[in-house]
Amino acid sequence: MSQNQAEEIQLENKLEDITGITCIYVPVQDVYESVEWYRKNLGCRQPRAHEQVKPGSGIAILRFPDHGDKLQDAGLRTTVPAMFLVQSNLEGGRLGFTHNNGDRAAVGCFITPRIQELYKRFKQNGVRIVSDIPEGRECGPNFQFYDLDGNLWEVWQP
Repeated sequence: MSQNQAEEIQLENKLEDITGITCIYVPVQDVYESVEWYRKNLGCRQPRAHEQVKPGSGIAILRFPDHGDKLQDAGLRTTVPAMFLVQSNLEGGRLGFTHNNGDRAAVGCFITPRIQELYKRFKQNGVRIVSDIPEGRECGPNFQFYDLDGNLWEVWQP
């Protein structure tokens, strides 16, 4: 047995150091307005009673609805992190990055079972959509959009 094989076997028996992501921190200018935007457009759950967001709040915790693991059983949901909307000045930057070719890229991708409905809702709500839904994409349809604060996200239907 080579040294590399012995190391691989040893690693397999070791507990994972990282087992998931618990939250995503999203920079926003106005937490209260952003909570409403995410609820209206992505269906995020309103924060719990002890976490109620008021005008001037500096942070909010958003979650996605869970329907008794039905979405997980259908392969549409894995462990979903909470989103922490954190008040931040624009100078601090927004989520997204630029490829070497100059194109902007999202840093996060949401999963949906109804991408066409979501796309139409975004259009009706005036969401800034970056791309149309491509036809015949091998790994499933997707599109990118900006939130209220210019954070770039993607949504995908497996």
